[in-house]
Amino acid sequence: MAPPLIDGGPPSAEPVPETIAAIDIGTNSVHMVVARVVGNGRFEIITREKEMVRLGQGPGDMKELSDDAIDRGVAALGRCRTIAESFGAELHAVATSAVREAENRDVFLRRAWVEAQVAVDVVSGFEEARLIHLGVLQALPVFDSVILLCDIGGGSTELLYGRGQEVLAARSLKLGAIRLTQRFLDADDYGTTDPDRDPVEECRNFIRDQITPFLRDTRTLRADTMVGSSGTIETLVSMTRSRGGESPRSFNAETITRADVTACVDAIVAAGSLDAVRKLAGVDPSRADILLAGALILDEVMSLFGAEELIFSDAALREGVLLDAVQRHAGAGHHQLSDLRRQSVLHLMEMCEEDPDHAFQVAWIAGRLLETMSDMLSLGAEAAELLDAAAMLANVGLFVSHSRHHQHSYYVIRNSEQLSGFSDREIELIAQVARYHRKSAPSDRHEAFRALPKRDRELVRALAAILRVAIGLDRSHAEVVGTVATEIDDTTVTIVIGPREPDDDLALEQYSATQRRSLLEEVSGRTVSIVIDDRPT
Repeated sequence: MAPPLIDGGPPSAEPVPETIAAIDIGTNSVHMVVARVVGNGRFEIITREKEMVRLGQGPGDMKELSDDAIDRGVAALGRCRTIAESFGAELHAVATSAVREAENRDVFLRRAWVEAQVAVDVVSGFEEARLIHLGVLQALPVFDSVILLCDIGGGSTELLYGRGQEVLAARSLKLGAIRLTQRFLDADDYGTTDPDRDPVEECRNFIRDQITPFLRDTRTLRADTMVGSSGTIETLVSMTRSRGGESPRSFNAETITRADVTACVDAIVAAGSLDAVRKLAGVDPSRADILLAGALILDEVMSLFGAEELIFSDAALREGVLLDAVQRHAGAGHHQLSDLRRQSVLHLMEMCEEDPDHAFQVAWIAGRLLETMSDMLSLGAEAAELLDAAAMLANVGLFVSHSRHHQHSYYVIRNSEQLSGFSDREIELIAQVARYHRKSAPSDRHEAFRALPKRDRELVRALAAILRVAIGLDRSHAEVVGTVATEIDDTTVTIVIGPREPDDDLALEQYSATQRRSLLEEVSGRTVSIVIDDRPT
């Protein structure tokens, strides 16, 4: 029986399965994600699996897969299939550079099908770049931007210019962390006894030579944002954050500069040996031997394309395969991701919120208050989106329990995997603002709040103060407040509310907001009063 193919034929009319698993068979590792399909082109990750198999390791510039490498790869696929079956997941597997280039790839594909019962689709370099791009659009709010995407694998590097779901230009280059390490670098000693040879500079020259044709072909394109994915870039982000004493739970949406990347290269070279590199803060020991080559690739890409900053995406090929599979089943166009972050907030709210209309009303009121108070409270541009998310999610803790639901809201937001496109810091801030929408005010007595930098503590206090009043202004959950305005001077803040309909009674909202004003008075240094304008809208 021949293995089924994943082809580019017409969309299927078959129903979308409840769970789908995607396997990325890379040169360095085998990664799998299993996800539950939740509709509208969205899915929720159930579990992840990763094994370092070094499929492309060996002599011959990856022209042939070694017997040992095939054994490791097939065994890993068998374990992945067992996990996928335990969730009842439809399985999709794609192989990239190492299998794509191997002259004996049919041996691997046949054994994968016969022994592991996994049908593997070998994707082209362009298709690999397209799927990575699709995955990135699910993790970062870059749909409306022109992006330059860089994904560094063990055997190849994918470069892509994209806007929305459109690929403007893409190239797969034979520049991989394993490939370049084997060709140029002694992983246990980056120095050399030959004074006329600098292996690091030789590697840099080769990278520049390989990138230059794509750089020339895309010289008329200009990216708004550079995005990076892959384990190499995640490790460089980890090293950079570790130097600053930071250890976020997720590196998604974290940024690094070219200067940060260069500093990482310098630190790896200065370490001088593989054992020393493994001990560097933030380094994944299993990646240490190929890290320098990957870091050199990123350093040169950023330099040649003039990118001073990069934002990291923890979603890549696997997530792209998932979404592609969902869309093939549904026979529909790709989900509109231009408002990625808000869509993910709405999704979490819909899962947990008992009264969505109340959440929308509170978010609208909070936004109106923020518009007029941002200067007074010295709030920057990010405040509006954080407050909007916190307002929408303030009551998701009711899904757990009505008692202490503000604390449960913090836990749900902080530990949810639904908030796509937000950095770890942003998720923490949203969770804390939601946590302090009622009961005790933000305090250094609370460990999570105390752990925030001073500027973020001030931001949480200011946004929580606004949110408390906004919630008071829909105390009846009847959305009777139709207008919100503020009058501010050096000593007072007057919030003027008006009814949505002429007969609407705002007395309860006025009373409740007045009871919740104390934190706003503290952060503003002014007396706050709530008054009713009885004129109808």
